[in-house]
Amino acid sequence: MDNSTTERSRSLSWQDPMIGAELSKTMSGLEYMQAMIDGKIPPPPITGLMNMTAVSAETGKVTFSCLPDESQYNPIGTVHGGVVCTLLDSVCGCAVQTTLPQGQGYTSLEIKISYLRPVLASTGELTAVGLVTKPGSRAAFAEGQVFDAAGKLIATASSTLLVFPY
Repeated sequence: MDNSTTERSRSLSWQDPMIGAELSKTMSGLEYMQAMIDGKIPPPPITGLMNMTAVSAETGKVTFSCLPDESQYNPIGTVHGGVVCTLLDSVCGCAVQTTLPQGQGYTSLEIKISYLRPVLASTGELTAVGLVTKPGSRAAFAEGQVFDAAGKLIATASSTLLVFPY
């Protein structure tokens, strides 16, 4: 098969991820998320790789957008479930981050995803919302939902996150 007529490419660029990581230690989680949304702190490189953007943040809730494209396709011609999982892991984690004081970090311990509909490049922009269901000083719990451009529910998640001092 001659791939020369079907080859596509995508270029990525990003800033030093340690800039944001170090700054996160100097402010509350909500302050950090808002600074990233406002462009005062560079976003983590994963956002460019996955075509996702943090859109809004308030205590216990974040919203991200994601524009799927065919560079994210799996062997059966749909956007790989890992893209949606990464989006959900991000909104669940960042929702928890908005509840944390300065000097506290988090990491995912567990995530359960339910995929309800396939995602294609033609699906259009996805909106993901993460909500904290129980904040905590050692463990926190969050849920996430992803919607397509028409408002149809694509996937859901529940997540447990470890909270720790930096």
